[in-house]
Amino acid sequence: MTLDKRLGQRFLPYGANYLDWSDMAELREVIDHQVLFRYQTETESMASRLERRSAERLGARHALAVHNCTEALRLALISTRPSVGDLVYVPAVTFVAVAGAVLSCGLIPVLVDADESLSLDPTLLPPDARRVVVAHMEGTVASLPEGVPYVVEDCAQSLGARFADGRHVGTAGYAGTFSFHHNKVLTSGEGGLVVTQDDDAWATMRCYHDHGSARVPGHYPTWNPDAHFGENFVTSEQVAAVQYQQFRHLDELLAGLERMYAIAMAELPDRADLQVRPRAAGDVKVSLRFRCESRELRDAAVAALTAEGIANWTLGKYLLTEHPVLTGRRSLYADGFPWNHAPEGPLVLSRDGFARTRDLLDRTLCVPLSPELAEQDQVLAVKAVRRVLEAV
Repeated sequence: MTLDKRLGQRFLPYGANYLDWSDMAELREVIDHQVLFRYQTETESMASRLERRSAERLGARHALAVHNCTEALRLALISTRPSVGDLVYVPAVTFVAVAGAVLSCGLIPVLVDADESLSLDPTLLPPDARRVVVAHMEGTVASLPEGVPYVVEDCAQSLGARFADGRHVGTAGYAGTFSFHHNKVLTSGEGGLVVTQDDDAWATMRCYHDHGSARVPGHYPTWNPDAHFGENFVTSEQVAAVQYQQFRHLDELLAGLERMYAIAMAELPDRADLQVRPRAAGDVKVSLRFRCESRELRDAAVAALTAEGIANWTLGKYLLTEHPVLTGRRSLYADGFPWNHAPEGPLVLSRDGFARTRDLLDRTLCVPLSPELAEQDQVLAVKAVRRVLEAV
């Protein structure tokens, strides 16, 4: 019998384990109201309640709910009012959605190599950089560059993380984006959120996300005389209701992750060739990251954990320098847009051709933590991981 079955676990991360019909008061309210479109309500919509609640929780001036985090990234970039072909510096280690969001805005991604934490290395940026996306990957709080007017924080995997000064990730740059995809800290299956402290940025994003309109609750639709075009990124009431329910459990979830992380750091084997990497105080402890002495040892650990039914993953899939979306420069437009506006040559910034980063990725192993488990079950789960890794 696998570990998951013994402990009654499913391989569903974080927020999914807090979904329960008995706790869905907001969703029942939306269904009873029988209005699922947020701008059709004459009173405060569930989406507006979610935005208000999330902005308060994160310490942001404004929040806007959308379909997914990719749309949130697009809104943040579009609100900077760029020109087609402008460069956007993005992490070389992140999900391809970041580069896709940049390209779909008519902008050109430049891959920036990672530092030791596998976050974007801000020291590689040129002094004239204007737009930078920094990804807080797997709950790790990344360093933000200074002197860049438009720093977009991709917080898809780090909801609840804080900088050393106490600010939430997503609130220190120009804008922050969050995901409610199934594999994220909180989930509604899909869903996104963009936050900003900038009044003008929020006004632009709000109009663009709804066909350029200036929606007035209960009055459908309304446009200002100076309206610009936009797209439909408007979230629905039922999705917002699930997200609101999820926010209610955020502190409980974060505390559960912290508790299991502390147990793991005290229990896991002290091996020089297979080290668990410590996390900073403000990180969201979504997983344990192990750094192995070699790729071969990493692969052996993966095989042993998998055989015991212990969830784990590696990070090589996040290296964008080898992703076909970027290496092929293909486009659905006949003229190759927006790649036809890209400069010639490689669009990368690295001191060693990403050799060090490839090596780090090849030797890194992640094991998720389970915040929903009771403490005694967290101890059992950690002991199972220890038993497997000691035998590798």
